[in-house]
Amino acid sequence: MKYVPFLIQLGVVAVAAPFALSRCNLADPKVVWSNEPLDPVQGKESAVTTSAPVVPRPVARSYATRVVVDLEIKEHVKALADGVTYAYWTFGDDAPGPFLRVREGDLVEVHLHNHPDNSLAHSINFQAATGPGGGGEASHVAPGHSAVFTWRALRPGLYLYNCMTAPAGLHIANGLFGQILVEPKQGLPEVDHEYQIVQSEFYTEGKFGETGPQRFSLEKALKEEPEYVVFNGRVGALLGDKALKAKVGDKIRVYLGNAGPNLVSSFHVIGEIFDAVYQEGGVVPNQRNVQTTAIPAGGSAIVEFTVEVPGEYAFVDHSMFRAFNKGTMGQLKVEGKDNQMIFSGRTAASLYTPGTRLAKVVDFGLPSKGEVGSGAQDGATIFATVCAACHQADGKGLPGAFPPLRRSDFLMDDKERSIRILLAGLKGEIRVNGASFNSEMPKPPLNDAQIAAVLSYVRTNLDNQGDAVTEQEVAAVREGWDGKSPLVADPAWLSGPKGR
Repeated sequence: MKYVPFLIQLGVVAVAAPFALSRCNLADPKVVWSNEPLDPVQGKESAVTTSAPVVPRPVARSYATRVVVDLEIKEHVKALADGVTYAYWTFGDDAPGPFLRVREGDLVEVHLHNHPDNSLAHSINFQAATGPGGGGEASHVAPGHSAVFTWRALRPGLYLYNCMTAPAGLHIANGLFGQILVEPKQGLPEVDHEYQIVQSEFYTEGKFGETGPQRFSLEKALKEEPEYVVFNGRVGALLGDKALKAKVGDKIRVYLGNAGPNLVSSFHVIGEIFDAVYQEGGVVPNQRNVQTTAIPAGGSAIVEFTVEVPGEYAFVDHSMFRAFNKGTMGQLKVEGKDNQMIFSGRTAASLYTPGTRLAKVVDFGLPSKGEVGSGAQDGATIFATVCAACHQADGKGLPGAFPPLRRSDFLMDDKERSIRILLAGLKGEIRVNGASFNSEMPKPPLNDAQIAAVLSYVRTNLDNQGDAVTEQEVAAVREGWDGKSPLVADPAWLSGPKGR
């Protein structure tokens, strides 16, 4: 089969005329594996597929069969983050592609279709397959064409599949990847929930969070410097109302893939320890009581853990600037009864006075009480030192993680609420400029004068048109404050401005 020549330069691709496909022999061979006969009635079945983070149910049959997998490749524009769009290439509708689940010994019959509206040739390589290119050459098809090939699932495990058409890194970086689980004949131990998470990178010409359409940057890809490192194809795919869910006492299994194309993942659930880790996608656990597991680019792992305490758990790539600055963060929400024998939560809060008042804050250049003047200049210093690490120096925040302070309807809608947040911190879901954010802001180490200064700076700068905040206003709110920390978001705040 001849490949379609095409030119790729800085994300602009031209495709030569489609080629004629050679016909495949589609006659069904007898499928027998380890003396396990096929179902005498069916003989074959269609693959049950699911979209991330959902996983198909375990294989119930006790024999090998022919499993037909039908996949369509699409080139289409999707949201990479709030306000950010990107031209994805995907197996099916999303990145990652459909999760596939077969049994050891099955014969997998793949029908790959390249949508006629696409502009490029594509292919599929199953890393679970034994054979040249994992099917990459056998499945290479031009737009408007299909290909069929089969491969035997000889070895159980969790594997990636991806496009292998040159340059493969570009095709993977644009979203052509997914996972397939080849179950061992005896199956896997029963659990209460199974989920899939695939980490991947996007190399955009614009910086992280820059709104509007974004193009692929070959220069950044070659330097291995992605603007986005995300779970399940986009920023915030597993946050807020899309978070994973469980109940206290549930045992959870997560199928982890790292599509890359470049970086190693360090997967970690904050506040949990993995009961078992099946490293590198094997089907026998080889580590227990693990805090963080490494997943190479093009590799996988399976983790299992039991949740004993209710609450919201963040999971991240523990290369932490990726989590907080590039999008590699998700949530697991656990409901159920508290167990204070395991975790009490905060039981006391008090002032800590080792002999100097806010000495460490002053060392970082923050004005202390009594040193605050007009507020604007001092507020800028406080913002740069305390606030910019999360909300960014330009005040635009991070999509899916930290809300913007620049042109913020939520901030400007209610001055008293803003003061209360700086007095107490904030936990829960809010809506800012039409986008939802669900994380926790800890109480900052600021006194009344410093709160007044930084709020005065933010409300009169960063394209906000508000008035200043006085120390007296902060003191009045503190006097009427009920002492709760952190402040819990009101569901009405999701309705937008004036939604209290």
